[in-house]
Amino acid sequence: MKKQCLECDESFVGRADKKFCSASCRSTYNNRLNSDSTSFIRNINNILRKNRRILFDLNPSGKTKIHQDQLLEQGFKFSYFTNTYTTKTGNTYFFCYDQGYLRLASGFCTLVVRQSYVL
Repeated sequence: MKKQCLECDESFVGRADKKFCSASCRSTYNNRLNSDSTSFIRNINNILRKNRRILFDLNPSGKTKIHQDQLLEQGFKFSYFTNTYTTKTGNTYFFCYDQGYLRLASGFCTLVVRQSYVL
């Protein structure tokens, strides 16, 4: 049965459910189809990785207190984080993967590393 490739419009013969003439055309078609969402996700993941790296570099001891301006100077974006943890006292820690911070009212942040009991 002759069919037309969805990517290059070439005719080909194959199984009834085959849509592409080659693996290359299939890959090109799917990459083009997903490029917008892939680019968006890639940009957000890059921001999250940068935030984590900044927290990691500024927190060599596992827990430290710094001014939020130090984070901002290095390009930290406070609106991007992977999860939060709220303590019994109501404090909310923001995490970028395993590295986290607690914003204090004084403009300072306490940097922490996620413990195994904090999921």
